Amino acid sequence: MRGFEPTARLLADRIRTAGEARGFAVARLLTHWPEIAGEELARVTRPVKVHYGREGMGASLTLLTTGAMAPIVEMQKEALRERVNAVYGYAAISRILLTQTAASGFAEGQAQFMSAPPKAPPPPDPAIAAKAAETAAPIRDEGLRAALEALAQNILTRRKTKDAP
Repeated sequence: MRGFEPTARLLADRIRTAGEARGFAVARLLTHWPEIAGEELARVTRPVKVHYGREGMGASLTLLTTGAMAPIVEMQKEALRERVNAVYGYAAISRILLTQTAASGFAEGQAQFMSAPPKAPPPPDPAIAAKAAETAAPIRDEGLRAALEALAQNILTRRKTKDAP
């Protein structure tokens, strides 16, 4: 037994293997796409494949986007290529290719594009928040106390919804 391990560490080998099969030597390109491309571009694009040519003079990154957004993405390709190469740490990507698809996608592009950022959860009931804070109050470590407080709020909220008719 190794004890508790972060989930990312347990799945790292599988993610790397799956990513490398599609040409993604750096899985961070897939897992952190909104941070790399920026929220605006990440909403309308998805990295699909990295293809290394025979000459070895840089790879091609294929992005999936909707037909309506392709001209906008086309105008930002050079800046995006620089951001992607910053993730690799060298000029790994020499060109970015766009593949246009429908909004819901087909074949490679079956992932839905985000139309808007996810909504923030509603604020917790003040009584539940107070009960959770009271439960976690004896904990001295602030990070642990905040995590336990959030856990207590989730549990108390779930119980409340399960008990409701």
